[in-house]
Amino acid sequence: MADDLTRRRVLATGAALAGSAAVIGQFAAASAASAASATSAAEAPRSGGGSPAAKPTVVLVHGGYADSSCWNATIQELQDQGYTTVCGSNPLRGIPTDAPYIGSLLDSISGPVVLVAHSMGGTVITNAAAGKANVKALVYIAAFVPDVGETQGELITKFPGSEVEPVSVPVPYTKADGTTGTDLYLSKDGQAAFAADLTTAAFRVLQATQRPFDADSFVYPTTAAAWKTIPSWGLVAGQDKAIPPACERWMYSRANARKVVEVPLSSHVAMISHPRIVADLIVEAAEAIS
Repeated sequence: MADDLTRRRVLATGAALAGSAAVIGQFAAASAASAASATSAAEAPRSGGGSPAAKPTVVLVHGGYADSSCWNATIQELQDQGYTTVCGSNPLRGIPTDAPYIGSLLDSISGPVVLVAHSMGGTVITNAAAGKANVKALVYIAAFVPDVGETQGELITKFPGSEVEPVSVPVPYTKADGTTGTDLYLSKDGQAAFAADLTTAAFRVLQATQRPFDADSFVYPTTAAAWKTIPSWGLVAGQDKAIPPACERWMYSRANARKVVEVPLSSHVAMISHPRIVADLIVEAAEAIS
């Protein structure tokens, strides 16, 4: 009788344990499925219905007397907001060389691109972006925005106020075909004309690490105007003594820029002295085309 009672208790306990294990197993499986579903939903790209889409790549192109490092502070702002950034190393040899070079960089990038330029880089992207389906927005930072047939030499003298010519030092160089070209360097006396709102120490580093541009860059006519088919944004540097602010306003207006931001106290190098404002404008353009 005692043995029979013991067996019944063992069987009952085993059944209870088995039932509990089944319930626990079902709960664990349901929890795992729920977690997997939530992870998939979080990782899946979202678009439409107000949901965020994948962010475009931001490509930044520098101008003369500079290299890609002039964008460092702006890049940090953009990367902090999750944007992939690429700096195009502008050859600074003039439209026939610079535009195809930057164009090949654009061809290597999959997905939408916000193309940004400073100064002479504006001429480069205006030509390079023509016919590039992945370029969805152009952002000009104190930059040239030429039309077909125009040269930078014409534009920089269209309005008074540019002071860079007297502080540009010509240096002869030998071209690949054996002919002599002229590179222009920014002199040590060029801070007031180019970067008045930087510290003297910062300007000295910029001047020492600059890349010169070929003087012929001013005479090559623009062959395409991408801003006629691609929406643009612009920033006016209010104290610009390289490209006169009046010229920047006029060019942006002609290009029907969707938004123009003015930084009243900025020198020509707004991306160095006012990186947050520059980055905010780029982000605004990126969000508008996303």
